[in-house]
Amino acid sequence: MTLAELLVRLGGFGLDLKWRVECDEIVDPRCVEMERRSVGKGMDTLTLLSLTTPFLQLIDAEARGFAEDKLVVVLTEVDSSLWDVRAVDERVLSELRHHYPGATGL
Repeated sequence: MTLAELLVRLGGFGLDLKWRVECDEIVDPRCVEMERRSVGKGMDTLTLLSLTTPFLQLIDAEARGFAEDKLVVVLTEVDSSLWDVRAVDERVLSELRHHYPGATGL
């Protein structure tokens, strides 16, 4: 699963968020651009989505989503295929579990 897939699955919840992304391992020039755009207020969801498609698999990266400067979702990719998802809204987690039945709680 890629970051782009997760962003799409967030649906309306994620659309108005501002994102800050940190990549421990630079695997693609787009990683540098994501980090550059993360400075300050961050980037909107559509900008982040455009930087993660087509297929971009990250390694040891974290995307933090903010709503009005309040952290509301954290997406952490731990090994290019496993994601840790934390969100303030349980409905977001339920939606992701619906699309990814193998998802488990931490």
